[in-house]
Amino acid sequence: MINIDVFSEEKAWSKKLRKKELFFKKICSLFPKKYQFPNKSVSLTLLLSNNKCIKKLNKDFRNKNKSTDILSFPLTKKKSIAKKTYIGDIIISYDFMNKPKSQNIKNFKEKLIKTFIHGFLHLLGFDHIKDKDYTKMLNEEERIYKSVISKIN
Repeated sequence: MINIDVFSEEKAWSKKLRKKELFFKKICSLFPKKYQFPNKSVSLTLLLSNNKCIKKLNKDFRNKNKSTDILSFPLTKKKSIAKKTYIGDIIISYDFMNKPKSQNIKNFKEKLIKTFIHGFLHLLGFDHIKDKDYTKMLNEEERIYKSVISKIN
């Protein structure tokens, strides 16, 4: 089971996402069984932020002085999940999710789901530095996304 604590420091998130914690808990409950971690307690923290904050975090922790859509901070490099495991933190920028501003709420949420899944996989040790790792991560991302989207509509 995945436990997720959701925090928001950007008021604009409330325009697109009323019940933030419920939204992300639902998304996690629609993951393929493999990523729901049955009989285990996996937890993470999600911060719904903006470009200003994410740019500062990106500079402080990754030495990149620019904003980005998502940052993931895995607690450890190892992929094994114990009975009770805190896997890390995810930060998502509202400004990136809300581009273009003309997109409808459905597209906004689909983009957010895909981005969240990407960050979640980083917490589990996936990365996209090498081409083969990129392909592996992208395939896993698509598999999870399709599983979620097929059950949401």
